[in-house]
Amino acid sequence: MKAILIEDEYPAAERLEKLIKKIDEEIEIVAVLDSIESSKRWFSTHLAPDLIFSDIQLSDGLSFAIFESMAIPSPIIFTTSYDEYAIKA
Repeated sequence: MKAILIEDEYPAAERLEKLIKKIDEEIEIVAVLDSIESSKRWFSTHLAPDLIFSDIQLSDGLSFAIFESMAIPSPIIFTTSYDEYAIKA
């Protein structure tokens, strides 16, 4: 299974990747993206992964903007440390 991480904080991305590998070694993280813009560029030039792990609050806005502006068929698991975004996710 191919997955991507969308996370703007490097230590958080590292922790999440280690946790994912601990749960399922078959999941291959094919990209770690750190912003809305880098994510949009990546999705416009690559096939959609099997799964997306995405932080909600990124340095350039909310990751919802990625998925509202592009048709991406992959399931998304949102991560956040902000209570107010958990309901919207």
